[in-house]
Amino acid sequence: MPTTKSLYGRRLPGYAIATAIVLTAAIALAFFYAPIEADQGFSQKIFYIHVPLAIVTLGGFVFGGIFGIQYLRSGDTRHDLRSYTAIHQGLIFCIGALITGCIWAKAAWGQWWVWDEPTLVSFLIVFLLYCTYQPLRFSIEDPERQARYAAVFAVVAGVFVPVNFIAVRLASPLIHPRVLSSSGDSLPGEMRIAFYSALVGVALLFITICKYEMASKHSRAQLAALRRSLSDENDEPAAVRTAAPRIAIK
Repeated sequence: MPTTKSLYGRRLPGYAIATAIVLTAAIALAFFYAPIEADQGFSQKIFYIHVPLAIVTLGGFVFGGIFGIQYLRSGDTRHDLRSYTAIHQGLIFCIGALITGCIWAKAAWGQWWVWDEPTLVSFLIVFLLYCTYQPLRFSIEDPERQARYAAVFAVVAGVFVPVNFIAVRLASPLIHPRVLSSSGDSLPGEMRIAFYSALVGVALLFITICKYEMASKHSRAQLAALRRSLSDENDEPAAVRTAAPRIAIK
């Protein structure tokens, strides 16, 4: 059976170092290189945290659906673990995006939340939708049924995310600024460099944390299998004792 390191821990130190370097550079660029926005002033700097968090969140949810499809096609529990981890970390990053968004809204609009703004409300709906993922998953005791139902949820919800995003982009009126437009000139050069650096840094952070979580859960599954093997060594056939453990997500 492949080791935890070969499956999930591969190049983890490299990812962690790259994440630290890129995030540090992005913060330095955002605070010391990118100019201060004329209307909002220094409070606009939170844009370099909020927007990458939101983008990576939605990307994580979509990848959760893609891994769900792969699990339904192959039955490989590694895809189930990847789908779960992408959605789990996506929820955490989503909370960060909502918090930073509220702080930015208070500084820019004088209100923590604006309920008639489609972008804000749709993002909240996506968050609440994915909040039902874990209760649904862990309400099912059988591991195979649990993984299958969770994969179906991940696929359906993953399709909803881009459809919802497109619908919101077409909505009118919009209070929320569109910082990235098809024309490509919505950000000055210095801001664009800082923004894309932050986006890469947050994406690397997401990948690194996901890899750490998958390695941890796989190690836990291996340890549980070893304990079962030792406790049942005299009672179970050899074929059962040597079978690869299923990765139970808890």
